[in-house]
Amino acid sequence: MVPHMHPTSIPAQPDAAPDRAAPVGVVLAGGRARRMGGGDKPLLDLGGRPILAHVLARLGCAQAISANGEPARLAAFGLPILPDSLPDFPGPLAGVLAALDWAAAEGHARVVTAAGDTPFFPPDLATRLAADPAPVALATHAGRDHPAFAAWDTALRAPLRDALVQGERRMRSVMEALGAARVAFAGADPFFNINTPEDLAEARRRLAEGEETAWT
Repeated sequence: MVPHMHPTSIPAQPDAAPDRAAPVGVVLAGGRARRMGGGDKPLLDLGGRPILAHVLARLGCAQAISANGEPARLAAFGLPILPDSLPDFPGPLAGVLAALDWAAAEGHARVVTAAGDTPFFPPDLATRLAADPAPVALATHAGRDHPAFAAWDTALRAPLRDALVQGERRMRSVMEALGAARVAFAGADPFFNINTPEDLAEARRRLAEGEETAWT
């Protein structure tokens, strides 16, 4: 099993008053990591800090983490932990719903989501997605959709909840039904994600060789 970073090595996020007119970022970190032997992929070490620390730094506007299980394991990040509100781990759409419910309660109108296992996405992602006027806008690269990276109006939480209750689990299908737009990103594999020990080794190689900035 790949070792995880010790929580005490993670610097807490500084306190700051949120700008409620700006989009709020939420990292989707609820995956069950079966191909990594279980545990939390976002807490695996990448270049001396957890993958999640890289994701938070790139997203920039992150103010919460969507994750299930014991929240104490993520406490060192200093952010609210948002569990699914629906049972039986319905997948990433349930994490998006938790993010929208939380953001709406906090007074935010728009949420930008990012996957917690994808450490090299462009740092202007949140700005570009949030700028699209569509109710939901998702990232694409080289003709491939990356629906975990998206901007969502919090007003979509009711139809999203209805879709989940009716058994829908496909992110793109729900997004299309809600009027999705697509925002294209260029570069060399900016949405590379870590699913296996081999992927983690490749991410470490890319980071060591400076290839994590190859999307620019």
